Amino acid sequence: MNISGNTILITGATSGIGRAMAEALYARGNQVIITGRRQALLDEVIRNNPGMAGFQFDVDDGGMPEALAKRVKSQFPRLNVLIANAGISGAEDFTEGNGNADMAQAIVTTNILGVIRTVTAFLPLIRHQPDATLLATSSALAFVPRADFPTYCASKAFLHTWLVCLRHQLRHTPVEVLELSPPYVQTTLTGAEQATDPRAMPLPAYISEVIAMIERGDHPAGELVLARDKPRRWAEKEGTFATLFAAISP
Repeated sequence: MNISGNTILITGATSGIGRAMAEALYARGNQVIITGRRQALLDEVIRNNPGMAGFQFDVDDGGMPEALAKRVKSQFPRLNVLIANAGISGAEDFTEGNGNADMAQAIVTTNILGVIRTVTAFLPLIRHQPDATLLATSSALAFVPRADFPTYCASKAFLHTWLVCLRHQLRHTPVEVLELSPPYVQTTLTGAEQATDPRAMPLPAYISEVIAMIERGDHPAGELVLARDKPRRWAEKEGTFATLFAAISP
């Protein structure tokens, strides 16, 4: 992926990693198109970054990806990068029969079906463009999960496997398939407390490392994994999975 000169669409770009990525890539000279559910937040980001474009978009709505793709094709025919970032998280407790399938269903709908629908709609737009890139946001928890976030971690493990298969299928096309696997970062993904949790990596520091990795082409096998997360990425191979799983699971 080139670091500049692209036309980029980012889902889930009104907060957290999505917004920070959008602003960082905008600063590098890209045409950035953001999407999100809340119009007020879209307006705020665009107001702070003149020249950005934005569309209200809910990945949970099965009919919206195709409709948005048609609008984007008409207004931004040079779209060559899709960043499928929209996702949600939530803790689940299945002890003593306390499990709630509603949370699991919401996570699967957004994190799995939302990504599949978005990629299906936009891949035909980018696949013949110069320097085409598909990047999706997974998680370091895809490799070593936290026991109190079972469906979230499983959704990211699904996404990792899905991207491996997609990368293989598209290996003879111009489309580069990348996977972003963030660690625990200071965002509001799991609530307001996460944004100030000292155990979490500061968001600006994370984005700075990711942008530098993209610029260097430092993503072996299409994976953007920080050096600090390599032990989790290779935990099963190195025989440390059980130890790391116990350390991060309450």
